[in-house]
Amino acid sequence: MASRTEGGLTTPVRATGVRRAFGPAVVLDGADLHIAPGEVVALLGGSGSGKSTLLRALAGLDAEAGGDIRVTRSQAVVFQEHRLLPWKRVDGNVALGLSGPGVRERVAAALTEVGLGDRGRAWPAELSGGQSQRVAFARALVREPELLLLDEPFGALDALTRLKMQELFGRLHERHRFAALLVTHDVDEALLLADRVLVLDGGRIAQELDVRLDRPRAPDDPGFAPLRRQLLDRLGVPLARRA
Repeated sequence: MASRTEGGLTTPVRATGVRRAFGPAVVLDGADLHIAPGEVVALLGGSGSGKSTLLRALAGLDAEAGGDIRVTRSQAVVFQEHRLLPWKRVDGNVALGLSGPGVRERVAAALTEVGLGDRGRAWPAELSGGQSQRVAFARALVREPELLLLDEPFGALDALTRLKMQELFGRLHERHRFAALLVTHDVDEALLLADRVLVLDGGRIAQELDVRLDRPRAPDDPGFAPLRRQLLDRLGVPLARRA
């Protein structure tokens, strides 16, 4: 069945048997995925395992993906690159594609939520990398999505900015309770932010791990290290490289 989005779903994502091949290379080979309302799911896997391919299929950005893919229409995507239009000011980027009464107020509120309430009239070139990614989050939030699809959204940031953005994501999720699929290479990030972690291998979901740790979380939590070891073992990370 062709990929499609739907309104009125009881779960934001319900995908079965997702398949995608690029020539003879099969990247997704019957992957199954569901995400409950308000749930944050992190997707791990080696380079080339198909993480971003699966996210693009869920977002409706890959017409060649097969399977039964049912995703709420109320969704937004945040990519690793902020993809801001350089000829539009910050508030114009956040409002992109929106119309009707109250848009200006909604944009201002979204920028305030991400800590950029005073930067609406700035140009993208005047922003730091972290600020640009905050604008990308505001652009997603202003649409009030039931589902947020995040493709390595913090991957291009320095370590300190990344930690701050992870904290921001946690606050935004607590406030808005959107469902989210977070594609990441970072095991610690997955455990800090997600309710459930999936490992994609061989074109399918090879492991599923519930993260039952109290929030806010920290890597020195006694329950953090065993989960981290379990995921690193599954990902085949050598012991010497785990620090």
